[in-house]
Amino acid sequence: MRMRGAIAVLVLLFQSMLCYAQLNTTRVMEIGRNALYFEDYVLSIQYFNQVIDAKPYLHEPYFFRALAKFYLEDYAGAEQDLDVAIAKNPYISRCYQLRGLCRANLDSLSLAEQDFRKALRFNPQNSEVWQNLGAVAMQQDDWGKAAEVLDSLLLFSPRSSHAYLMRTQVALNANDTVTAQRMVELAVQNDRYSSSVYDARAVVYSVTGDYDAAEKDLDKAIDLMPNNAGSYVNRALVRYYKNDFRGAMKDYDMALYVEPASFVAHYNRGILRMEVGDDNRAIEDFDWVLNVDPDNTLARFNRALLRDKVGDSKGAVNDLTVVLESYPNFEYAYQCRAAARRRCGDIRGANADEEWLRKRQYDIYFNGSQAVADEYAPDEDKTRKRSDNNVRNYNKMISSDVADDKQYTTDYRGRVQNRNVYVELEPIFVLTYYKAMAELESERHYYKPIEDMNEASAGTPLLLTNDERALSENEVSRHFKNIDAVSSDISASPRDYRLRLERAIDYYLVQDPGEAMRDLDAAVALAPDSWLLYFVRSFVRYKLLETEQVSENNAEAELLPKHGERLPDINYSLVKDDLDRVVERVPDFAHAYFNRANVSAKLSDFKSAIVDYGRAIEIDDRFAEAYFNRGLARIYTGNSEAGLADLSKAGELGLFHAYSLIKRFKMSGK
Repeated sequence: MRMRGAIAVLVLLFQSMLCYAQLNTTRVMEIGRNALYFEDYVLSIQYFNQVIDAKPYLHEPYFFRALAKFYLEDYAGAEQDLDVAIAKNPYISRCYQLRGLCRANLDSLSLAEQDFRKALRFNPQNSEVWQNLGAVAMQQDDWGKAAEVLDSLLLFSPRSSHAYLMRTQVALNANDTVTAQRMVELAVQNDRYSSSVYDARAVVYSVTGDYDAAEKDLDKAIDLMPNNAGSYVNRALVRYYKNDFRGAMKDYDMALYVEPASFVAHYNRGILRMEVGDDNRAIEDFDWVLNVDPDNTLARFNRALLRDKVGDSKGAVNDLTVVLESYPNFEYAYQCRAAARRRCGDIRGANADEEWLRKRQYDIYFNGSQAVADEYAPDEDKTRKRSDNNVRNYNKMISSDVADDKQYTTDYRGRVQNRNVYVELEPIFVLTYYKAMAELESERHYYKPIEDMNEASAGTPLLLTNDERALSENEVSRHFKNIDAVSSDISASPRDYRLRLERAIDYYLVQDPGEAMRDLDAAVALAPDSWLLYFVRSFVRYKLLETEQVSENNAEAELLPKHGERLPDINYSLVKDDLDRVVERVPDFAHAYFNRANVSAKLSDFKSAIVDYGRAIEIDDRFAEAYFNRGLARIYTGNSEAGLADLSKAGELGLFHAYSLIKRFKMSGK
């Protein structure tokens, strides 16, 4: 009897341990997905590793670890994880979809196509998969298959402007300008406030020779998205076709102002400078191209011609020798090198090149070798594609396409940034040890009590920012170690609220807002008059609510865009309560008003939000983010004139994407 009782106790104990392990694994999985959503990819991989170690039979942690690797562009590693995930559960559409993306980026196009078709078996109306399947066909130059795939997509997704643009590119590659015009017009009808559709229609107009219409469309595209270098490059090409060299030069200069690393803008500007006789500055452009792409033979040949022209014959000989290693039968290069060698005093070398040319002409004339004569024959087009390496086209500019056929699409993303400007509020401010490095450094956010606290502390100073960055592996490891160390200190001094605050911030940074909230609740109970605790708890709770929304809205555990259209959870009022306590205690803290305004906006209370943004601006009249958000809030409530003025001020203070929104609002008339 005692033995039976002992066995029963052991069974119950074992079951309870299993339940605890299940709960713990689920929680670690959730934290890992939170880290993934907030772009902490290295940290998320560590969490998924823990789940895999505990439960290697689950497919889900392998999928999400693969997703993190995909973001880090480790496509081979992601593919391996997805192989395991599919082996464990071969009926999940998203696993095939993501593996297809990985294989496409690794140029395993036939395998990628197989994966996308398998994904469609489980989810036949997934527009992202259809688009990627079309992109694979385009990359294989199979225009018939690409047209078939995209036409199928448009049957059940007739408002997809991206699909119409892809179909336009397919039609152009198949020399079907009638279909291209029809498809691009449908793209414009469905998305008339997107710059990309006007860029695309301008390309179609250029192909059909209507350069005036093309330039007008590019003017619209630039009005809608003035920081898009591609539109300036396209308009420069159109102006070049119209022999407006001065206008084309201005556009290339502007493209490089917006995007200094634009390869096409540098190359094309070099060609244009070469044509107008600005030889030394043309050499500078080709120097830049060759620094980025040392194997670009066409740029090297152009630089050789220019060097010889400005008196650097030795440099020209060096460049021409490299060109002839890649194109050993290029007669014009031998002719140029012979002349350059003669100017350098290398008579023997010049004679050798001229002897090669005489033998070449003899073979062509007496042996009737027309194939030899046409080996590098240039095409008749005025421009060339970037992939065209025919050295005879050395003096042609690189043309533009409707869309990049290697651009694959996916909804699996957190807050991955891109150059498209979305109409959304600037995010709330938090206290952290890290901030992202902006392309253009804006004014540093400052609050004296926080600076005083940093000076009094021997530790790492806390920063006030709304532009957090992901942590490195070493930083994550350091915070985990600090959590262990502070936990020991809390055991020794359980009533020291500052220790709980320190550990809460560590938990927040390793994407565990639930544990951070527990510490902050305990700290507030110990020090109910500390404004700092309420401020930290407000943004930690805000982040916790965001991650909970992601989990609730994803039955299949997929990642959603950050800003959905559903009404926010009523618990956002708790965030506002904490911020009420902050402004009661420190009424000069502009960032607390800003955060409270954001919460009001989240609750669709834009009038209260406008008031709080105004208070933040009264305290700090250079608070760019407050002007930006107040501008949007005013526009949402119908006060467009005041809203546009606020956006203009935000742009003046450093938030340059505000100018793009001003253009878009004016173009839309809303």
